[in-house]
Amino acid sequence: MSCPFNHSAELNPAVLPLDWLLGTWQSDEPGEGSFPSITPFRYTETLHFSHVGQPVINFMFNAFHAESKKPLHRECGFIRLQPGTNRVAFIIAQNSGLVEIEEGELTGQQLTLHSTSLARTSFAKQPYVQQISRHIQLKPGGRLEQTISMALEGQPLTQHLHITYRRTD
Repeated sequence: MSCPFNHSAELNPAVLPLDWLLGTWQSDEPGEGSFPSITPFRYTETLHFSHVGQPVINFMFNAFHAESKKPLHRECGFIRLQPGTNRVAFIIAQNSGLVEIEEGELTGQQLTLHSTSLARTSFAKQPYVQQISRHIQLKPGGRLEQTISMALEGQPLTQHLHITYRRTD
């Protein structure tokens, strides 16, 4: 499912500082995934950032195994900015049954976020995620870079994913 940029609605001024995210981004080479409790893996990912004129950015992230092309992780949600500040929040639902709120700061074309709230389905797979941090940055040359770290029960906050994207639209 595609989430195209909405050309018919004007971008709400509340999210104008995030306009650099809008559009579709595709990993230009496979990203790296690792964690002490799993076998390292490579993945590709497509990001869609769109809007419908509301004071939020909509997003959908779809990851696939680099070799088998099987679907892996999916996230969708909304990005909000606290009016008059650089405070930003991601509201995220994941296909694993995890729902999270990440909050942090927007500095230029860089987002630094940390989970403030995590909830999961009653039958979610253990070990449970305890904390997530996310860093998204538009690099010189127009590439978007994302690094995600997570902590599980008994595992401290550790880098889990790193990937770079190019804009495709």
